[in-house]
Amino acid sequence: MSHTLLIRGADVILPTGPARCNILIRDGIIVDTDAAATTTADEVIDADGLVLMPGVVDPHVHFRDPGLTHKEDLFTASMACAAGGVTSFLEMPNTIPNAISQARILEKLELGRLKSIVNYGFYIGATPDNIDELKHAHRTPGIKIFIGSSTGDLLVDDQEALERIFGQTTLPICAHCEDETTVRANRARIGAENGGNWRVHDHSRVLDVRAAMITTERATALSEKYRHPFHVLHVSTAAELEILRRPSTVVTSEICPHHLFFNTDDYDRLGSLIQMNPSIKSREDNEGLWAGLLDGTITLVATDHAPHTLAEKAAPYPKSPSGLPSVENSLALMLNEVNQGRFTLTQLAHWMSDAPARVWNMLGKGRIAAGFDADLVLVDMNLERTIENERQFTKVKWSPWAGTTLKGWPVRTLVRGTTVYQDGQVNTGHRGHEIQYDLALGGYYGTSNGGAGRS
Repeated sequence: MSHTLLIRGADVILPTGPARCNILIRDGIIVDTDAAATTTADEVIDADGLVLMPGVVDPHVHFRDPGLTHKEDLFTASMACAAGGVTSFLEMPNTIPNAISQARILEKLELGRLKSIVNYGFYIGATPDNIDELKHAHRTPGIKIFIGSSTGDLLVDDQEALERIFGQTTLPICAHCEDETTVRANRARIGAENGGNWRVHDHSRVLDVRAAMITTERATALSEKYRHPFHVLHVSTAAELEILRRPSTVVTSEICPHHLFFNTDDYDRLGSLIQMNPSIKSREDNEGLWAGLLDGTITLVATDHAPHTLAEKAAPYPKSPSGLPSVENSLALMLNEVNQGRFTLTQLAHWMSDAPARVWNMLGKGRIAAGFDADLVLVDMNLERTIENERQFTKVKWSPWAGTTLKGWPVRTLVRGTTVYQDGQVNTGHRGHEIQYDLALGGYYGTSNGGAGRS
């Protein structure tokens, strides 16, 4: 039986900008963005006073499933997504076992089918010697390379191996860009200086600006050499913007909330809770990164959601792990900035929905337009709420932003037209869909018309 849904009276963030209109959805697909007020439907949502945005597409998360599910799993993480207005995610391959083969991708897709409340996809990880798997991988958005800040099979910093990956594969590539040689040299030098008396503040000296610059330069050069679509993950330094401002039709990039909102001054207050790879940088880097986002140098906003338990985080540095949870608060953090006048809702929808869907060639994602999936989030721009650890849906039950009061929050999230979150409650019985990709779309630079809906 066909099912229709009408969302009536919202201020809708369309690709062309905001408009007061009615959105008609049939069987989970948007069919009309200007339906008459008299339109009838099986279900009607009165959204007067609310803003309707495309659901957030978070293309950079670590949901720990399988292998590290004491920290997070696809069920708890997708609950956090639903509460945060995130309707689709792409998860990184450094689970246990690593997702470095087609067989492992299929295993993770089955976990997603069974456990995820929102839409899901999984990258395949590169190793120095799995080029055949990378060349034939499918049902995955792309290839993730750890060029630094990894160990074992997932560390790929040999130039010959990188040349093979960029030169012989067709899937888009993304990478963690920190020079491993520089990081190791910094660690040895600083360890000698401090006599082994480490502080978490040293983390930003070990994983420093130079380490990020060297590998971002190296990887973008490979991308240009082979004309291979390449995405720079979690840009953390203003200096990297010098590289990213060079004209390109193959390189895109992202920024994460922790690199926008935290800096090294915050170690005194938050300690290892904000220990990240790449590391938190200076206040001047915050300012430069905001400028790079606002002027279009940085393509999109992602989270790098990577939870650890508070007990793990409490270990003395450098035994404390890097990573923090953020997927359920990222949209609210940015909505608060809209309320402060830093940018518009239209810009935000581009950075958090449209651009990631285009970078990763997603079908039917990222826009409120006819033919696109009804992955949507209703936002109350006047709602004020304080982030509280005990209200977090992530399994680790903490946020580095705990105690922060924000204005502007998601109040209802829909996946393919089905409500998965409303007023503090998650629809735990719903299951999302495997994200579909089409390389023929041409990535971010091939989809200036906004990607592709479903015919």
